Amino acid sequence: MNLQKIYEYALQREEEGYQFFKRNAEEASHGAAIEIFEKLANEELKHIQYIKELINTPEEEAGPTNTPLEKDSWFEDRAGRELLDQSLIESMIPDIAVLRTAYLIEHDLSEFYEMAAKNSSGVAQLAFSQLAAWERGHEAFFKELHDRIFQEYTEMPWGG
Repeated sequence: MNLQKIYEYALQREEEGYQFFKRNAEEASHGAAIEIFEKLANEELKHIQYIKELINTPEEEAGPTNTPLEKDSWFEDRAGRELLDQSLIESMIPDIAVLRTAYLIEHDLSEFYEMAAKNSSGVAQLAFSQLAAWERGHEAFFKELHDRIFQEYTEMPWGG
């Protein structure tokens, strides 16, 4: 397995995710929705920096202490989930397709990192496992948010 190619592919996917979340933060109209997308864009920047360090550190010099990703994420925190009050849920109904896309981006990345971890060893395996765990947190957040908004939408009276 060519780790350099895997890292470059991962970097490209993270940069695409960053652009997606940044663009949606700029286009969102509800303050809490803007905050969610901005926070995720900022977390994607951390992933980008982490992968760049992996790319720029020769494998023989890499060690398990190279910039580990934070274990907890705002998206895994109950406080982040509690931000999703009823008014936010209702205001995001028009954006349900965006939330579904956000979920799919995170889902695809987590699966990619899990596959890469399974097919690597040492520092690379640790790095991919850390990235997969972080993406799973984002994935779970967007799945929960999407499902709550979809449920709200299906229970709305005709005409909104």
